[in-house]
Amino acid sequence: MSVILILILASLAVALAFLAGFIWAVKSGQFEDTCTPAMRILSEDEASKQGSPEARQADSLAGRQAGR
Repeated sequence: MSVILILILASLAVALAFLAGFIWAVKSGQFEDTCTPAMRILSEDEASKQGSPEARQADSLAGRQAGR
């Protein structure tokens, strides 16, 4: 019976540690901007398409080498 009590207390301690870490992350602004990182990859792709002809040629060469 004492083992169950120890396991329950240990699991509560771990849960409280994760809760404290989550609260710290929210208060420090870790979840402020969740949309921009997902959109950044789309804008970088468009930027490389609108880039110089050398950049487009390098992209096409990289695509051909990846297909090998």
